[in-house]
Amino acid sequence: MQNYDFDIEKIKNLSQEEKVARKKNLDLFYESGFPSKQVEDWKFTDLNLILNKNFDNISNEVNFEPSKEFKAIEDFRHNFIFLTNGKIISTNFDHEEKSKILIKDFNQEEVTNIDSSNALALLNSALSSGGFSLEITKDYKLKKPLVVYNCFSQDLKNKILNNKNSIKLNEGSELTLIDYSDNNTQSNFIKNTVDTVSLHKNAVLKNILIQNSKNNGHFYKYINGSLEGGSIYENYILSSGLKLNKIEIEINLNKDNSSCSIYSALNLLEDQHQEIKTRINHNSPNCKSYQKIKNVLNDKSKGIYQGKIFVEKIAQKTDAYQLSKALIVSDDAEFDAKPELEIYADDVKCSHGSTSGSIDSDAVHYLMTRGISKKEAVKLLINGFLNEVLEKVTNNELKIFLEKILERQINGH
Repeated sequence: MQNYDFDIEKIKNLSQEEKVARKKNLDLFYESGFPSKQVEDWKFTDLNLILNKNFDNISNEVNFEPSKEFKAIEDFRHNFIFLTNGKIISTNFDHEEKSKILIKDFNQEEVTNIDSSNALALLNSALSSGGFSLEITKDYKLKKPLVVYNCFSQDLKNKILNNKNSIKLNEGSELTLIDYSDNNTQSNFIKNTVDTVSLHKNAVLKNILIQNSKNNGHFYKYINGSLEGGSIYENYILSSGLKLNKIEIEINLNKDNSSCSIYSALNLLEDQHQEIKTRINHNSPNCKSYQKIKNVLNDKSKGIYQGKIFVEKIAQKTDAYQLSKALIVSDDAEFDAKPELEIYADDVKCSHGSTSGSIDSDAVHYLMTRGISKKEAVKLLINGFLNEVLEKVTNNELKIFLEKILERQINGH
C-alpha cells in the first residue's frame, strides 16, 4: 500500500465549508486509492504499482515560488499565461483587445460534477490548488496563439500537484491554446490536472499539448469538453518526454453540427510510458469526430491507446472515424490498443482500426542505397510517419514550430 501524506490543512485560505467538502472527496479517494489494473480503464497502466516502485511517500505540500528556469518560445509571437506548479504567476495579452478576455485564478469553490469512479478526479477535487479560468467573449477571435507555460520548482521530490483549469469560449469566439511544458527536473513528482472545456455555438478551440523535455514527472490530465451547435474542437498531442503520462479526453457533442478531432504524434524512448484514452459522446445528430493516434516505440517504452465512440439513439447522421497506428522499433517495446464502438443510432457512418508493426526494411534499404546511414534512414521514416498528423495545421509559423518539436523528440532531446 502506497504511503500517502495528504492533508487538506496544507491548502491555504479555505473556508470551513470547503474543507468539509474536500474531506468527503478525500475519504472517497481513500476507499480505492490510486487505480490498479483491476480497474478496467487502467488495465494497461497500473498506476498504483508504478507509484509504489517510484515513490517512498507522496505529499501535497508544495510552494508556488516563481520558477527561475523559464525560456519563452521565440518562433512566433504569442500571448501567454505563466504558471509555476499550476499557479498563475503572470499573464500577457498585449496582442489582443484585453477587454475581450477574462483570466483569473480558478475558483476552487466552483461546484463541478465529479465522477466517483475516477479516483484521480476525486483526489483532484480534494487537494486542488492553483489553476486558471479563461473566458473569451462572444465573437472575439484571438489574433495570436495563447501559450500556457507550465513551469515547476525544483523541490518537488515525492510531491503531488493537483490543479483545475476552466476554458470557456462564448458564441463565435476562436482560440489556439498551446499547453507547453519544458522542465528537466530529475525529481519524481506527480501532476494531476482536470481541465473543463466549454465551447458555445460556432466557437473554435485548437488545443495543442507539448512536453518539450525529458523528466521524471508522472502526469495525468483529464479533459472534459462540452460542445454546442457548430463548434469545433481540435486537439494535438506531442508529448513524449515524461516518465509516465496519461491523457484522458472525454468530449460531449451536445448540439447539431459540432465536431471534434484528436491527433497524436508520439516518439517514446527508454522506459517512458504514455497512454491516451478518449471517449467521444455523440449526443446529437449531424456531428463529426475524427481521431488519428500515432506512436513510435523505442527501447523499453510502452504506448497505449484506448478509444471509444459512443453514439446515442438520437444522434442520426453521425460521422465518426478512429485510427491508431504504431511503429515498434525495439523488441522490448510494447503497444496496446483498445478501440471501441457503442452505437444506438441506425443512420451513421462509423469506423475504427488499429495497426502496429516494425519499420519497413525495404524502405530503409532504399534510403541506404542513396548514401544515407541506417540510423538517419530510420529517423527519416519515423519523421514522415509522425508528421502526417500535422497536415491540418493551417498556421504556417505554428506548423514549422511543431515540426521542430517532433524532430527534437525523434532525435532524443
